[in-house]
Amino acid sequence: MGFLDKLRAGLTKTKNALVKQVDDLLKNFVKVDEDLLDELEELLICADVGVGATEDIIDRLREQIKDGRLKEKDQVMDALRGILADMIGEGEPLSLTTTPSVILVIGVNGAGKTTSIGKISNQLKKSGKKVVVAAADTFRAAAIDQLSVWCDRAGVELVHQQEGSDPAAVVYDAVGYAKKHGADVLIVDTAGRLHNKKNLMDELAKINRVIDRELPGAARENLLVLDATTGQNAVVQAKEFSHAAAITGLILNKLDGTAKGGIVLSIKKELDIPVKFIGVGEKIDDMQPFDAEEFVSALFG
Repeated sequence: MGFLDKLRAGLTKTKNALVKQVDDLLKNFVKVDEDLLDELEELLICADVGVGATEDIIDRLREQIKDGRLKEKDQVMDALRGILADMIGEGEPLSLTTTPSVILVIGVNGAGKTTSIGKISNQLKKSGKKVVVAAADTFRAAAIDQLSVWCDRAGVELVHQQEGSDPAAVVYDAVGYAKKHGADVLIVDTAGRLHNKKNLMDELAKINRVIDRELPGAARENLLVLDATTGQNAVVQAKEFSHAAAITGLILNKLDGTAKGGIVLSIKKELDIPVKFIGVGEKIDDMQPFDAEEFVSALFG
């Protein structure tokens, strides 16, 4: 099964919660009017599209009704599809313009941070890049062992120290290793949970200082891993982490296990941070760069 087929299968729950219910809703109406828009608004919010994104969608539909582009209920689905595609926008590839480039991976424990690093490492290696991973989540028990397993699967090098070591020291060693061995990309795992937000910000600041000092001018990506099954809580997490680091992109995991894929729209509306990868399974090739056209096609197809 190719990834697009996996995406279609993975979005089945979201499709049933959103597209199928819109289709069912339209059967109860004869014309496109405010009553229909009210019902549609409630449905979208319940599908975890988010209040802000839902209001935007309804406003755009209302505008199409006013200017005559949307007259019949049979046109609603196509109009909705076009609006969603426009709101999600084009995907943005990783910025890996220097040798090495750095990818800092952030996220709460349980969101799939370790598996995401393994899957992205695998993709980058398949594309011909030499990858080194830094095990800088030294606080969580077994984090290094789990990361080691995924690095072995991907066939990439792992730099680590003992559990409880200084994360910045691990990053320093990994930068040196990456430079010595001519790595194209250095991926840095970070702690998923510290005692409070200040501790998290301080730890990330230390890591960033090491990277800035040892790799001045390196291309940087700060990717936040989110669990799609948490719905609007994922948006709250993204807001919190954006205070601790300049997030350049999102990794949205576990889309196959949820009806809450509508948070892609909510995240885009609330934070304007691009989704750069999506995961729809547990295997090493079950993650791909986010393609908005593929996503909308899978949702409505």
